[in-house]
Amino acid sequence: MKRETMERFRALVYDMSGINLGDKKEALVSARIGKRMRALNLETPEDYLHYVESSGDQAELVQLIDAISTNVTSFFREADHFQFLAEVCEKWRAAGQRRFRVWSAASSSGEEPYSIAMTMLDTLGSECDVRILATDISTKVLAQARAGLYAPQRVAGCDRATVLRHFQKEVNGAVQYSVRPAVRRLCVFKQLNLSQPPFPMRGPLDVVFCRNVMIYFDARVRLALLREIHRLLKPGGYLCVGHAESLTGLDHNFTTVRPSICRKD
Repeated sequence: MKRETMERFRALVYDMSGINLGDKKEALVSARIGKRMRALNLETPEDYLHYVESSGDQAELVQLIDAISTNVTSFFREADHFQFLAEVCEKWRAAGQRRFRVWSAASSSGEEPYSIAMTMLDTLGSECDVRILATDISTKVLAQARAGLYAPQRVAGCDRATVLRHFQKEVNGAVQYSVRPAVRRLCVFKQLNLSQPPFPMRGPLDVVFCRNVMIYFDARVRLALLREIHRLLKPGGYLCVGHAESLTGLDHNFTTVRPSICRKD
């Protein structure tokens, strides 16, 4: 790919999604857009770039971001966050709280928000008003999340009791595991671009999971996102970020209470 073409792809993806494609991402971009080129019967990256820049095809712009986005997730990934969620929800319930609102900001194919829902069901039962907002920029993974169907290897990290309680085994040509309705009804899936605050939610939120996505943003986008999360959280609410992420050097108003867990005071 020509350097000028790569720079224009980099600028386009950044403007659309806030994803900062570094200098070493040329091979990744070439491989990912190759699928779209074949689908559109285009021969060169320059042909595809011209198409997305000039055709006005908004659906193809979404397809481009879907292709570029990296979606790596699993049920109960970074498990200490779910243990913390259970602890804080139990504390709030003991203090009389009955309404709980959680946001999974980069929900990918649904494993994170469903893990949140399972944790809250196990902790709070059905007596409380629980809702989980799950958002992602990728329409492809949101469709997978809404379906709530997972291959056996996708649930392999869950203990047997969790699988029996929260999934239904289905055999229709191939074995799949379907998230049970009691879990699914707690989750609402919406497309959202995290690089373009303010967001349409009003809050207040109790907990925000924004994990393993800010590593793709530069400092400007990260700071704007953190300020919007701070606005939406209730006083005493919590933000969970990925274990590999750091808020060091950013002018935010959160207090760190544990590694990768912050509180709005």
